[in-house]
Amino acid sequence: MFGLAALAAASLSHPLHAADIKAARVWAGSEYTRVVFDLSGPQAYTLSRQDGAVVLDLAGCRTASGFGAPAAQGLYKGLGNSRQGPNLRLVARTAANAQPKAFLLKPSGEAGYRLVLDLYPDAAAKADGAKPVAAAPSRGDATPATPAVAAPPPASIYSAKASRSGVLSSRQAAALLQGDRKVVVAIDAGHGGKDTGARGATGAYEKNVTLAVARNLAAQINRQPGMKAVLTRDGDYFIPLQQRWQIARDNKADLFVSIHADAFINSDARGSSVWVLSSRGKSNTAARWLADRENGADLIGGVSLSDMDDNLAAVVLDLQQGWAVQASEAIAGNVLRALGQLGPTHRGYVERANFVVLRAPDVPSILVETAFITNPDEERKLKNESHQEALATAVMGGVKNYFESTPPPGTWFAAQAARRSGVVAAAAAPTRVAGKASLADRVDEASPADAGVRDLHRVGRGESLRSIARQYGVSVGALKTANGIQSDSVHVGAMLSIPSG
Repeated sequence: MFGLAALAAASLSHPLHAADIKAARVWAGSEYTRVVFDLSGPQAYTLSRQDGAVVLDLAGCRTASGFGAPAAQGLYKGLGNSRQGPNLRLVARTAANAQPKAFLLKPSGEAGYRLVLDLYPDAAAKADGAKPVAAAPSRGDATPATPAVAAPPPASIYSAKASRSGVLSSRQAAALLQGDRKVVVAIDAGHGGKDTGARGATGAYEKNVTLAVARNLAAQINRQPGMKAVLTRDGDYFIPLQQRWQIARDNKADLFVSIHADAFINSDARGSSVWVLSSRGKSNTAARWLADRENGADLIGGVSLSDMDDNLAAVVLDLQQGWAVQASEAIAGNVLRALGQLGPTHRGYVERANFVVLRAPDVPSILVETAFITNPDEERKLKNESHQEALATAVMGGVKNYFESTPPPGTWFAAQAARRSGVVAAAAAPTRVAGKASLADRVDEASPADAGVRDLHRVGRGESLRSIARQYGVSVGALKTANGIQSDSVHVGAMLSIPSG
């Protein structure tokens, strides 16, 4: 038996239009395996477990001429099919205890209707709370994400990696155990390989400057307690733009920093600048994710969009993007001020653009233009190793300042803030603990609704109601009642009242 309630939400007795299965393909990652069936049209189905295999029953469906089962990969071990009267039965052989989840995708771009079957390892499926469903609204077709690797040969860096299905469990565990998880910063050295970037008057290439600064920044981050750096590239090779921010998501990064050197036709242009995603870029990104259901099946801030209707998915994505953009702006302001201590800034304020590398929907992202490589004076500095280190130090200072003032729950920075707040509390001084807003901060807003409330907690990425309840020693039911929550999920950035008992 499958062991999870309500395996099928679509009924074969009320089919959509019968369709043909034209083809099938499999992609296997480290965290889950995805089987995609290309359909000629919409299709009703049910999902069940029989004799250890995953069974999909499709009403009035047929296999098209030339259809063949894809070869075994990952948790998928093979596929058989048979007729059940007018219906088609697909029997997928899987690894022991693999947990299935299915959803139907509407046409998107050049892709038509697709039936997606995801197979999760037993432990990962339980940790992520994944449930099999029979028919979910569509969001489109996606390419699996790319992993971060330190210094791979250029031909090998694009091996596929699973989506962020492991984020929730790892961060829940960190918060639950009050652990000192390291803040992860993904550092992207712009350009690389065949893409040299801008060229200075004396021949300096942007790709070399950005890699030198990125390596310096990574070294400083890795020397800082509670921080860890991930380089999108650590050599002279090219990575497609979208895969750069995807590396940040795959590594569960708390921040993505892209390093560049500016260029202009006028050699007098000078100064550093820091960029965040524009409102237009935010809207375009949201539209693309909401239209792309296979991307939507990936976790957005620890929550899957694949089971949600369009309105709810849009709200969840908007909340997550809003938090990411707000954090990006705060970090960018810190970094720009730090760079201003090192030399002139180009504008004096954080700038906005629809850069591809800034489009991660749930990872705060900034792009740093270190200086104008087309300015001879600035080019000379950019080639200087001491100046490259100074640039990295300035960026590091702005980033560290942000995480000290806004520590993610469960991290070393949060633990340090909690220790500091404990010392202040001992001196009878009001304080704000990382991830929480003290009731003392809301004295002017106090109302009868605050009665029985012990504290407030702002939900961090990867946290769940269960992990927050355990952190404060209260029941999930009490937490839901105190906040008027009906579902078992909670969005990032929400402020929860913690009941006193």
